[in-house]
Amino acid sequence: MPKLRVLLTFPGNLIKEPVIYRLSHEFEIVTNIRRADVTEEIGWVILELDGAQEEIDRAIAAARSWGVQVDPVLGDVLEG
Repeated sequence: MPKLRVLLTFPGNLIKEPVIYRLSHEFEIVTNIRRADVTEEIGWVILELDGAQEEIDRAIAAARSWGVQVDPVLGDVLEG
């Protein structure tokens, strides 16, 4: 199964929303938080997505439609 690491940036109105939970339950993907930081104004998470490419693509499109900014992450995060 393909793995993809993405940077999710949450605006203040989504900080308390269960976005990662929704991604892992509404799509056939496994999520793994690699690094994160959250304040009252903004939050970001480097998230590893594991699953079929079609499901990963659908999950990313859904996150964007919910108002989350999604950007690719290149290189290893917390490894080596």
